[in-house]
Amino acid sequence: MGTRIYVGNLPFRVGHDDLVELFSPHGEIVDAVVVSDKFSGRSKGFGFVTYADEASANKAVAEMDGKEIDGRALKVNEARPRDEDSTNRGSEFKESEDSNESESKESESKESEDSNESESKESENSNESESN
Repeated sequence: MGTRIYVGNLPFRVGHDDLVELFSPHGEIVDAVVVSDKFSGRSKGFGFVTYADEASANKAVAEMDGKEIDGRALKVNEARPRDEDSTNRGSEFKESEDSNESESKESESKESEDSNESESKESENSNESESN
């Protein structure tokens, strides 16, 4: 499968081809990805490079970590698998947000009912005074 490395603090102008060009001198690259924002398409400033063998990946980490590109020192190390917690970031917030939302809807519904009752009473009072 190969050995994957993390490349952080990339200049935002660096794209896929630039990443391959920067890291290909260290060994055979199987895959290279610059992570971008799914809405804007702009680089998030980090990516991953997968080498065919571990020795190439280790060489790239040793030679590229701290190297300056466009005034930015790269942060290069072996990629770690995602934590289960990090794959669902914000899920706790989402739950509490949802519960707050339902509480808010209940409150709005109650206010609406109170308002409707008040309008109904005013209408009845208005009708009574017109008939008198």
